[in-house]
Amino acid sequence: FFLPPSALRVASIALRNPLNRKRAVSLTREQFRYGFGNAVSAQESDELYERWTIPSPGKPLFEAAAANLSLNSPAKVNTGNATRGPLLLTAGGKDHTVPASITTQTLRLYRKSPAVTDVREFPDRGHSLCIDSGWQEVADTVLEWLAAQSLQGV
Repeated sequence: FFLPPSALRVASIALRNPLNRKRAVSLTREQFRYGFGNAVSAQESDELYERWTIPSPGKPLFEAAAANLSLNSPAKVNTGNATRGPLLLTAGGKDHTVPASITTQTLRLYRKSPAVTDVREFPDRGHSLCIDSGWQEVADTVLEWLAAQSLQGV
């Protein structure tokens, strides 16, 4: 994977200190605004920060960062699994944390499997797309996709 500068900036909050591998890391209001709330108003970003942020473990970021360096990485995924269920990837076009280009790279990896894999991009949305004021558009899109896979009500 090639990580765009915006994703490196967000990940570096935890990864810059090796001690964060074994502890929880908090975001400042400004870091949250850049990584999650950049596609909504400053006021909404602040409200989301107050409502949703908690210190989060650094370990998963360190595992993901080292995934390609270890054959037994806990972050390793069998993207060619033919027996998995359908997979929908969502992307925010303005997402700084997981830019749409990373989601596109992920889609290519999962296309090794004959199982259904799709992506839906929300061009004007950021990483907060599932929790911000536009969450219903995302939910409706996912529900429509599930129905198309005959998975509604599951």
